[in-house]
Amino acid sequence: MPLYNDQTLRIYNSLSGEKEVFKPISDGYVGMYVCGPTVYSNVHLGNVRTFMSFDMIFRYFKHLGYKVRYVRNITDAGHLENDGDVGEDKITKKAKLEAIEPMEIVQRYTVDFHNVLNTFNFLPPSIEPTATGHIIEQIELIETIIENGFAYVTNGSVYFDVHKYNTSNTYGILSKRKLEDLIHNTRSLDGQSDKKNPQDFALWKKAEPTHIMRWPSPWSDGFPGWHLECTAMSTKYLGERFDIHGGGMDLKFPHHECEIAQNQAAKGKDPVKYWMHANMLELNGARMSKSTGNYINPAELLSGDNDKMSKGYNPMVVRFFMMQASYKSILDLTDAGLKAAEKGFNRLMDSINLIEKLKTSDYTSSFDVNVWKQKCYDAMNDDFNTPILIATLFDAAKFINQVKDESASITKEDLELLKQTIETFTFDILGLVNVSKENFGTDKLSGAVEILINLRKEARLNKDFALSDKIRDELAEVGIQLNDSREGTTFTTN
Repeated sequence: MPLYNDQTLRIYNSLSGEKEVFKPISDGYVGMYVCGPTVYSNVHLGNVRTFMSFDMIFRYFKHLGYKVRYVRNITDAGHLENDGDVGEDKITKKAKLEAIEPMEIVQRYTVDFHNVLNTFNFLPPSIEPTATGHIIEQIELIETIIENGFAYVTNGSVYFDVHKYNTSNTYGILSKRKLEDLIHNTRSLDGQSDKKNPQDFALWKKAEPTHIMRWPSPWSDGFPGWHLECTAMSTKYLGERFDIHGGGMDLKFPHHECEIAQNQAAKGKDPVKYWMHANMLELNGARMSKSTGNYINPAELLSGDNDKMSKGYNPMVVRFFMMQASYKSILDLTDAGLKAAEKGFNRLMDSINLIEKLKTSDYTSSFDVNVWKQKCYDAMNDDFNTPILIATLFDAAKFINQVKDESASITKEDLELLKQTIETFTFDILGLVNVSKENFGTDKLSGAVEILINLRKEARLNKDFALSDKIRDELAEVGIQLNDSREGTTFTTN
């Protein structure tokens, strides 16, 4: 029997503004769509956090026994500067700057995107469609919206008629914005004269003569609007109504709002049952921005080749740091925060590595493993509350060290349950990797480092602190971090 029958999962639905009990549209199946990257530059660390949150959510659904179809798209066309209806396609602009084909830009940064996510131990989505691979579906969708009276053609471009739509529907239902306020706060912009109203958005844009990426359509040679691609691809692979649509908080308006409007206009129904939004990643207390210089990319964070952090951090430390916050909360990336996460990560891994060395007893003292196990589920069932889950895992880590010190005891059966549960939630659900064990658990280098640790211990006993520090510092220079604790000295790689 699948685990989801025994667990009640609650999800915060951005549409209702409340936590709701998760009930999939089709019993035993979950359809989830997450807006992917626009591949015109290296993936942003804030995007990594968003995709990491949904990777964790994907993992938990799979663990509960659901059959999950996870669709995460690649935007390789139709995304204009400033996310609007004017300006230049971001990919085309980058291609012109480098004097290469736009699809070379797409290929380069799609590969970078996958490499970065692999570094952080992401599971691949079930389907990863591209906007350019679904031009026909987007044209068909536009034709339906026009037929239903919610779009109009002007000079070869097609625009969604927001005012016409709002007479029978509610534009702003997700973002809680009122059309009247949008009208009041909108100023006329050059290049938008083709629109009936400034709030209308492009479904299809006629390409200027210099625009490289273009496709034939009934209205002009041009390209689809950014909002349209996600409506076309999500409904193609998940149906006209599906369970979860996710993305960053910055996409709630206008992107996701426009998706709802497009689907209502074409299909006459809300496309998504649960809307989920991951919050922003800040850097040192301020918005991460290339223009202000308050910016760091994933490679720089891992290598330490930057002026924001004191050193580089292992990808699993970064993942652990991000999992310490709720996906809905703003997370501030700081050197102090990462150092604290590194210590916590190492402590958790050390405890897990101790399990196989523990002695068992005929009884378990004070620590009820079954109650603790359900607390792990309770945390995840409360809208994927990874901070509470990690705190619960550390409760087990503390108990493991008590058993090691023989101040507590555990039966063989409880030890097996404890081992299975802590590894499941740490590795399968949080997506962490036991770096020290995986890289150094059985090879000869592990033995060599242990020899150096013992030499350092002897030096400290002999009060030869210069030699002790030299061993520690030179190991750190080659990426081996020594971690001192009451239980002794362990090591991890950076």
